[in-house]
Parts: sequence; structure tokens; C-alpha cells
Amino acid sequence: MTDKKIRIAIVDDHRIVIDGIVALLKGNDSIEVVATNISAIAMLQTLESLPIDLLLTDIVMPEMNGDDFARKVKKLFPEIRILALSMSGQGDTIDGLINDADICGYVLKNISKQELIDAIQKIAAGGIYFSEEVLKELEKYSDQRKNTDTINITNREKEIILLIEKEYSNKQIAESLFISERTVETHRKNIFRKTNTNSVIGLIKYAYLHKLI
Repeated sequence: MTDKKIRIAIVDDHRIVIDGIVALLKGNDSIEVVATNISAIAMLQTLESLPIDLLLTDIVMPEMNGDDFARKVKKLFPEIRILALSMSGQGDTIDGLINDADICGYVLKNISKQELIDAIQKIAAGGIYFSEEVLKELEKYSDQRKNTDTINITNREKEIILLIEKEYSNKQIAESLFISERTVETHRKNIFRKTNTNSVIGLIKYAYLHKLI
């Protein structure tokens, strides 16, 4: 990439965000914005005929979410390197993009102009770039996964937790899952024991924190 500009495309459902990024990158000798669109579907069509080195894409879009879009781009245009840009970084979302779409980076929309340029240049050169906040979210998600794996919550117990969260009684849970009330009571005791909680509110908080529901 040293002898030519990095050709990038930008997808975001907010035109003002695209215009802002274009303005930030304007005048940079190493980067050229060659395509922009508020539609992920339209951008897929553009990529069929326009050579791109790096795709900068939003994650939350109404027409096609960023996860699906990134996966499609990686499948159809494996040579394009992807940098995800979002308002927030959810650990499970980032992890899914890394594993399923092979993204090369993820940054938040509150980063500085220089950090955005650094990220683009590093990824275009073959590296990866994840902002500090994103790395912290990934670490937190990894810890949550380890904790969930350690306590070994079964699929049946997850089903019961979901119904508890909906304020179902033991009788209603039993009827919904076609099991006896006594079995439900046993599951509830095991769930509270495994999660080290002693109230419904504590259990639901734990379940959300560890992505059980």
C-alpha cells in the first residue's frame, strides 16, 4: 500500500456520519474514499465493479444489519478488508464479527481523526486494529463466557430462567415445558445454587450479565 492510496468504501445509514468521515479523511495523502452509500445492499452491487482495499461499515443498519453485511462481503469479496464502526461495542457482537466475518478491526464512533487514520492504515497494510474500549468489551465477554461455561447451565435451565424472567409461576413453567412442578422446583434450586443467587431479581441480573437470556 506504500505506492498507492488506500481505496476505501463507507456504509452507514446516516448520511451525516458518512459526510463527517469523508471530511475527516479529505486531504490525506494515503487514503481515497471511492464509494459511499447509506444502503448495504446497494454497496454490495457497487463492490462488484469497483476495486476496494478496505470497507468501513456501520453495524446497526435497518436494511441489513452489519453482521450479515460483513459476512456477505467476506464471502463475495474475500480480498476486501473490513473495519467495523459503531456507536457501541457489544462483546458478543464483536466476537461474532471476528469469527464469522473475519473483520480486521472494530472502532467506536467517538474515536479521533488520527485514530481512524491509524486504524485504516494498519488494516490496509495487513494488520488488525481494535480500539481500547472494544478490547475491554471483548475481554469482559470472554470472562463472562468462561464463567458461564464453568457453572454449566443446561439448556433446560436456560429455558426455565427465561420463563422466570417472564414472571411465570412454577405451575405455568411446568405446563409450558410439559414437566412436573416438582421437576421445576428442582431445576430452580439448582439454578440458584449454580448462579450463587438467592432472589429472582438477582438471578435475572446474573442471567443478563452472562448472556443467558
